[in-house]
Parts: sequence; structure tokens; C-alpha cells
Amino acid sequence: MPEQLESEPAAAADLFGDQIERARRFTSNLATHGEERGLIGPLEVPRLWTRHILNSAIAAPYFHGRAADVGSGAGLPGLVLAIARPDVEWTLIEPMERRTAWLSEQVDDLGLTNVTVARMRGEEWTDGRVFDVATARAVSALRTLLPFTAPLVRPGGRLVFLKGANVGAEIESAAKAIRKFGLEDVSVEVIGEGVLGEPTRVFVATLGR
Repeated sequence: MPEQLESEPAAAADLFGDQIERARRFTSNLATHGEERGLIGPLEVPRLWTRHILNSAIAAPYFHGRAADVGSGAGLPGLVLAIARPDVEWTLIEPMERRTAWLSEQVDDLGLTNVTVARMRGEEWTDGRVFDVATARAVSALRTLLPFTAPLVRPGGRLVFLKGANVGAEIESAAKAIRKFGLEDVSVEVIGEGVLGEPTRVFVATLGR
């Protein structure tokens, strides 16, 4: 295990269950190669488990059926969630070649059979509203994010975005887009309290039928 990588938190085994070995391997791979390949910053390895891996995995219960991670980057949250939820069919949408190369390598290395990597921008998706859930983490503000994620999700499906502390202000700024795309039951849920050192804020909305 890379020397800089923090010790595995006790919560990891609970969150990943029988997929914990895959989670350990991916975390080790990202700690070893992430900075050199421009996937994570130099300060992220010592907090990789707590700030990134568990922060992504805690949202696993929100997903079912077919799910898309838009702007998947290093695989946060999509690859982590694909490990935690092998019963969900995942499409990782990412435009940058070096990132899609990494994602494809990890899918092969981890033996994941529930993941497709698509090299494109979210707005370039042409297969229609086929997903039950779309997610994104640290991609852009809601008003920018909604136009290229909402059109991927079937009516009655959900958007589940991992956001920061300013999500309330983002919702206010995105009011026009929320109306335009017919989002219903818009809420912010705080998850992971008592499990993670810092809870995760999740923006949740349903696509109107």
C-alpha cells in the first residue's frame, strides 16, 4: 500500500461489504498513480479514503437500474459506486482521453462487468432518456449541470448530485433551469452523519413525468 495513503477507515468495510477488496485495490491504484496522471491533486492521497472514496460510496443506496456518472474524471463517484453497487448498470461519461483511458484500465483491472465508459460530454449523449439515475460530483454548479444531465434521465427518474456546503445557493441560482426541466421533489439530504468525519450533501430531484 502506498506509504502516504491514510489507514482504511472502519466504515469502509461496512459501506462496501463483500466488494471491499475491489474498493481497496481501486483506492491503492488511485493513490499510486492518481497524481502523476493528473487525476487528483498532490494533497488528496493522505485523505483519499475519507474525502473521496467514502464520500462517494455513502450515496450508494440512491441508485438502481441504469445509472450515469457525468464528468466521471478519476471515477469519483461513478467507479466507486459501481464497486459498491454491482447490481446497477453504470455508464461513466467523461470527455478527456487520459481520464477515459484510466477508467477503462480500472474497469479491466477490477474485473467490473457492470460498467461502460463513454468518451464524450454529457450534452453529446444521443441515446435519449435511458437512465434511471444520473449523478455528478464536483463537476459544476447546478445551473450549468442540469442542462446536460436532466435530458439523460427517464421521466420519473432521479438526479442525485454530490454537492458542497453552498448547495442551497446553487439551487436558488438554478431556479430557472429547475423549472425548465420539470424537476420535482427537489431536496438536499445530508448523509453519513456518525459514519463519515464530514457528512455528504446530496441534491436530489425527480424528473417530471
